[in-house]
Amino acid sequence: MNVIDQSGILALSTRLQRLSEQLRKDGALIYKEFGIDFEPKWFPVIFTLHHKKILSVVEIANEIGYTHPSTISLLKELEKQKIIISKKDKSDERKRLIELSSKGIELIKKIQPVWKLISTILSEIADNENHLLKAIEEVEEKIAAQSFFQRALQMKDFNK
Repeated sequence: MNVIDQSGILALSTRLQRLSEQLRKDGALIYKEFGIDFEPKWFPVIFTLHHKKILSVVEIANEIGYTHPSTISLLKELEKQKIIISKKDKSDERKRLIELSSKGIELIKKIQPVWKLISTILSEIADNENHLLKAIEEVEEKIAAQSFFQRALQMKDFNK
């Protein structure tokens, strides 16, 4: 057991990042194994557009929970890959509407069986005594009610 593992809750962010990186790395290998050119980081945008069809940049950012700049960066990458297309909103020229391109729609058809496989495997991995997904949802709810930083400020003021 390394020092990070021994540090307990203090290293929560580090351990979550480490777990996330391992899942992304293996996810990329799974897509590659199936002959699909797909980056795991594209998943939230592609999956969202698959279900919502056409959205503005702000709507996508809100759906995936990313900042506007992070979302724009991902969208530029996907547009360069010709997986998505964007067009100006007829009712508001400043607004861009994003949707899957025909290449993106084809990608979805190829990738759906892989998503099913990944979902099955992740369910198996997360299905343990402590129910990882439920725990993550509970933590996200607590943070939505009051952020980590807000809690720190409150305790700092309380301990003066």
